[in-house]
Amino acid sequence: MKRLIIFSSCLFFSVFIATGQKIPTGNPADFKVKTCLHSVSYMGIWRGQATLTVDEFLLKAKELGFDGVMLAAKRPHVSILDYDDTARQKLKARIRELGLELVCLAGYCDFTAGVDKAGIPNVEIQATYVGELARLAKDLGTNMVRIYTGYERPDVPYDKQYSMVVEGLQMAGKLAGRYGVTLAIQNHHDIALHHDAMKWLLDEVNLPNVKAAFDCWSPTLEGLSSEEIKQAIYTMKPYIVHTTTADYEELPRFRYDLNHTNYLPQESQMRAVPMGEGFLDYKTFINTLKEIGYQGYIAYEMCEVLKGGGSIENLDKSAKAFLEYVKQFK
Repeated sequence: MKRLIIFSSCLFFSVFIATGQKIPTGNPADFKVKTCLHSVSYMGIWRGQATLTVDEFLLKAKELGFDGVMLAAKRPHVSILDYDDTARQKLKARIRELGLELVCLAGYCDFTAGVDKAGIPNVEIQATYVGELARLAKDLGTNMVRIYTGYERPDVPYDKQYSMVVEGLQMAGKLAGRYGVTLAIQNHHDIALHHDAMKWLLDEVNLPNVKAAFDCWSPTLEGLSSEEIKQAIYTMKPYIVHTTTADYEELPRFRYDLNHTNYLPQESQMRAVPMGEGFLDYKTFINTLKEIGYQGYIAYEMCEVLKGGGSIENLDKSAKAFLEYVKQFK
């Protein structure tokens, strides 16, 4: 059994090397700003947001001057339901024709879905879906799929949900390994959201092609100071292969209490604003990525209702503001 495990580990190490994912080197001189635009920014998901087709989005990314793109792997963009072998070859050729890099596919999974329905193999279902995304990624010419962990469900022990995520990531990682694809877990869903928990999770999953897409957003909302965010990046250094940026403004909310002629504070509403206009400390975040010798792309997304509205003109304005903002880190 021990020899089998050793062989399996070697196999996955070989697959990981083949993916070409660059982990931080620790040398700031190796840092280079490589920009990436996430197609969710032009997908019509948020109120008032304009919708572009995949080809229109690729042309937009090229026109704006981005180095690469991150494609949302769901409708109305690149869903596995809609892209057969012919469509995949055509899209891959189009990306190459435009001189863009397909940095990664953005997968949308939840390994704790159905945790209250023991008879349904939801972890297997989720892992199989991620495996198919990995095959799609390979066919399109990228070696990375951004994924999530799982949302925490009430009335179910946390560790049961956590163990489902570990099991699912191990299954999905092995499937992705068949295609030479790295899974980059974004600190987005509830399970293992904090960097210490995510580091533990990745250590426990223990697959060389399961890494992290570590963002500034959740550490900020967790209340971390600039120095703590810096230390979080150092904690995650062995795993960070991707990051996605977006800036936000916090709008306070209150509910009127008729009985006391008063207002009760509620959870704030977050709204997207151009880079540098919100409360996220990207100067600390990106400079720390530079310190650790980060080698990946810096992606940008407009993934909320955007200040100024969702017209093409305003989306373009915000995307250009990102490109201008990151020049200071070159």
